[in-house]
Amino acid sequence: MLKFILKRLGSAVGVLFGASLLLYVLVINAGDPLADLRESNAENREYLMQQRSDYLNLDQPWYLRYISWLGGVGKCVVGSCDLGRNINGVEVSGLLANAASSTLRLVLLATFIAAILGIAIGVITAVRQYSGLDYIITFLTFLFFSLPVFWAAVLLKEYMAIGYNNWLENPEISLGRSILIGVVVGLILQMLLAGSLKRRGVTFLITAIFVPLLLQYSVWLNFYRYPQMGPAIIVILTLLLALSATAMTGGLKEKKILYPALVTVALVAALYYATFWLLKDANTWILIIGAILAVAVPGVIGKFMGGRLSKTAAGVSMLVGFVGATLTVVDHIFRAWPGFLELKGRPIGTIGSSTANLGGGYWDSFLDNATQLLLPTIVLAIISLASYSRYTRSSMLEVQQQDYIRTARSKGLSERTVIFRHAFRNALIPIATIAAFDFAGLIGGAVVTETVFGWKGMGDMFSTGLHAVDPAPVMAFFLVTGTAAVLFNLLADIVYALLDPRIRV
Repeated sequence: MLKFILKRLGSAVGVLFGASLLLYVLVINAGDPLADLRESNAENREYLMQQRSDYLNLDQPWYLRYISWLGGVGKCVVGSCDLGRNINGVEVSGLLANAASSTLRLVLLATFIAAILGIAIGVITAVRQYSGLDYIITFLTFLFFSLPVFWAAVLLKEYMAIGYNNWLENPEISLGRSILIGVVVGLILQMLLAGSLKRRGVTFLITAIFVPLLLQYSVWLNFYRYPQMGPAIIVILTLLLALSATAMTGGLKEKKILYPALVTVALVAALYYATFWLLKDANTWILIIGAILAVAVPGVIGKFMGGRLSKTAAGVSMLVGFVGATLTVVDHIFRAWPGFLELKGRPIGTIGSSTANLGGGYWDSFLDNATQLLLPTIVLAIISLASYSRYTRSSMLEVQQQDYIRTARSKGLSERTVIFRHAFRNALIPIATIAAFDFAGLIGGAVVTETVFGWKGMGDMFSTGLHAVDPAPVMAFFLVTGTAAVLFNLLADIVYALLDPRIRV
């Protein structure tokens, strides 16, 4: 494996070198970086032109400028990157650090959401091949995939930001609209659950009655301005998750999996009260340490109590613990929401990655960053959702035709066990390749998204540099995206071996 990794890294360096040389030549020949100053009537025009020439080293041949940039990149090996200066004389290394933090935060979240939802949709449509649900989901995923990014962004601005902010000033849901929503949710849910016609009819009826009542109750509580959850809801949700995860992995009769999951639910309830005042005035480090402990401690419990199923028990317990911790954080976010609305009356922002001079505490800042992140994340996730769902569907259908799947079914294993324990893992192998290239692709796609939402990230830095014929910011963008593509592609090869031990390099 080590020899393979070193060989791949060596070839990747050659690819990056050739691509960077080509991109550099294209950028510097895309126009005149002094064009705006040549047309200026300023008295110090000559001085400004000479200053910009010095910043960009225009007095040197192009190949010396490229070699100088390459030497600065080489210093990154010792931790002192020198990526040159932009057209205004500002060090690009500092600009890249700020831009990369904004863009990577956006792209990582979008990739995670798209992968989770896309894989789940792909599995469901493969299991329900050629059903009405399969056709509808296929139509919707390709519809979203076909939407122009800038148009989808404008629609989200209009309805999920401006429209929602207007509605939130006096949140009301009419009874007729509540009934309509209940009917739509009921139709979707009965398609997802499937089963006999009687079962689907009961599911639709219960949902069509329950959802309107829930919506009217939430309006009566003024939930949308004063949301609340509380420990009882957290315990119920984590308990349902524990039972569902146990049922999907080994069945509810497997006590070695069920008992550690239930212990984790009790632990989540106890820690809700133990950490209440600590989380009321939290910080990022508290959340990070809490997330690690929420996974590590249940993992130890599952490993200790799981016996022969210790690996599965640990995985289920870790999932329950993490979700329980997440719900606890959501409860504190709900408590901070009314105060946040007083600071920022229109919470869903359409421009920028944060609100200047917002004030407030940690949770107010957290909510501001989250609401500013919402719309561009949805746009980028929509781009990738169709790819994940279609590739997962086709991979699952191919795996289900294999002999070992037929053997598993012939042995009398439940369909749940066949799908999740035997088919799903092998179906993930080609998805690893999609995820690797999708991450780098989304960084490139962020150029349009960041422009529409005024997001000062790498996309904005790239477009600004390209428009100004300024090679340093463009090359910095390439350095991050190119390196990400290479590293994630290498990571995909390593994941292959983890998903299927038969694969050797």
